[in-house]
Amino acid sequence: MEGGINSWKGLTAEGPPESGMAYFPEASKPEELIALAWLLEDGSRKFYSSLAGLLTDHEAKGLFADLTAAEERHQASLLDLHKAGSNVTSDSGFPGAAISSGNEGDVMEGGIRVSEALHWAGGKSLTETVEFALSLETNSYDLYVKMGRRMQDRRSAQVFHVLCGEEKLHLERLSSLLEKKM
Repeated sequence: MEGGINSWKGLTAEGPPESGMAYFPEASKPEELIALAWLLEDGSRKFYSSLAGLLTDHEAKGLFADLTAAEERHQASLLDLHKAGSNVTSDSGFPGAAISSGNEGDVMEGGIRVSEALHWAGGKSLTETVEFALSLETNSYDLYVKMGRRMQDRRSAQVFHVLCGEEKLHLERLSSLLEKKM
């Protein structure tokens, strides 16, 4: 990646920094943000799990299996955060009790439908699929930075800070795979 943005010939992001918060209106309560994040993680888990099952490249298959497990850990962290914030000991219908979603289970990081992403990935090369996963993880990192800033208590902000760090690790691993396979 030589030359940076000045060498880039593709599209660039436009709009205000908060534009990535499209799913998260200003009036969103912390429990709603946590529930929405959990839903996005769930969708990404499903996407990565399906990709791991479809790929023939062993290294890529292993990476997407690892990403599937990471998304499950993220969901567990968000569920724990929900429980701590609402003083409940069970999942209490989480995330549905905190937010209603007409597309529950079919939307992933990046705001993309899992079903549409899997349909798209079916005809793409490994390089294109990894590039797509990079864009999802970049979006997720950006979203969690913004969500962490909106959390009112330190513990919640810290959870999103940790998730940001993990998303950066995902980006590093995907970038490394992309460099090897190009």
